[in-house]
Amino acid sequence: MAYPTLTDKPGALETAAAIRAGELSPREAVGHAIARIEKLDAKINAVVVCDFERARETASALDGQTARADQPLFGVPMTIKESFDIEGLPTSWGHERYAGNIASRDAEVVERLKRAGAIFLGKTNIPPDLADWQSNNPVHGRTSNPHDHERSPGGSSGGAAAAVASGMVACEFGSDIGGSIRVPAHFCGIWGHKASWGLINLQGHYHPALSTSHGFAGAHDGVLGVVGPLARNGEDLEVLVRITGQRPLPTRGKPLRECRMLLLMGHPASPVDASVREPIEAAAKELERAGVRIERSSDHLPDLARQHSTYMKMLAIAMARGAPAPDGTSASASEWFALLDAQAVNAAAWSALFEHYDFVLAPPAPTLAFEHRDEAYFKGTATIDGTSRHAADGLAWAGLASFPNLPATVLPVGESDGLPCGMQVIGPLWGDLDCIAAARSIGLILHS
Repeated sequence: MAYPTLTDKPGALETAAAIRAGELSPREAVGHAIARIEKLDAKINAVVVCDFERARETASALDGQTARADQPLFGVPMTIKESFDIEGLPTSWGHERYAGNIASRDAEVVERLKRAGAIFLGKTNIPPDLADWQSNNPVHGRTSNPHDHERSPGGSSGGAAAAVASGMVACEFGSDIGGSIRVPAHFCGIWGHKASWGLINLQGHYHPALSTSHGFAGAHDGVLGVVGPLARNGEDLEVLVRITGQRPLPTRGKPLRECRMLLLMGHPASPVDASVREPIEAAAKELERAGVRIERSSDHLPDLARQHSTYMKMLAIAMARGAPAPDGTSASASEWFALLDAQAVNAAAWSALFEHYDFVLAPPAPTLAFEHRDEAYFKGTATIDGTSRHAADGLAWAGLASFPNLPATVLPVGESDGLPCGMQVIGPLWGDLDCIAAARSIGLILHS
């Protein structure tokens, strides 16, 4: 099966291997990446905070050195989502009032990636408050999908996905509470991984309103929200998770053909457009021809309508950090604890389902990349098989993994009318590496 690709540039591990072999110096790798950004970004507007001079200085300091065993990304240039702090660079979260908010230290993820040898060229675009499936804000403007400049690259990690898909950089790091890694990966035809909740430290990925004189908010990580990598292949996703994860992860090493999978193409809250449904169904049939066992219904599935309703309530409170809704109402402590209880019940139901299935396959979103719009996407409608629906209903597909805190890997599986289509591979809690491994095996079958 084919899907549209925009670059033949090497991935992160391939770049690191070339540097170790002496075929490329860190300064050359950085210089080539900067040249690609300067050439491509005039139309895409993905890399909105540039740090080229410091990147060149860092790369020059690495020239002639030998990578240590703990530096799998030695000399690899990359960017990161604007919402992560990098010392000396602004973190605005898309708000003009925070445009001068300069980070005094690196986020934990940035520190870990730097220790692994990565060199940061700058930061990529987002929507305000990371709250849209577009990446457009008053500070940095609009990012376009590199496959079609009239369409969204997704959000909130849209600039990240666009930079990777276009070949500007080999890898990125984003965040996800409502599909913000998975949807951009799907829209842009790349790989993305939403981590298990709590796997990767969120320190230094806090809203500027929470900052303190110490440089980091002393904030609780909250619920639902995670951070995770984007790349053009599964091998890079794996190493990025291993570098940034803060606990050992189990791996089963179970061959894909021995796995039992559940394919979800229907959701009581959100139908799926044919442009997404058909490539995923075609991919499932290809997997079945290769001997993979896929079922399309199950009595073990949690109540998805209830899950979505509760997820949306929790998501709204979490995004507002408990501030009153537009109508002035706010959740009581009792209501919040009831939501936490419902989340725990839902997580237990998913855990029971994974006693029968190894993975769940599902769309990341109900549509492909949509055309730019001036209003926030979730305030408008989405057209699905010719019928207008509330756009926010599509969050149901993000909530499948977000509400029960599960890992999910997105890989590209096909295309419709020249636009890429992805599929998410959802696994049990802490099964991050197995999700990525399964996605890699799926990719090998589909594109062999």
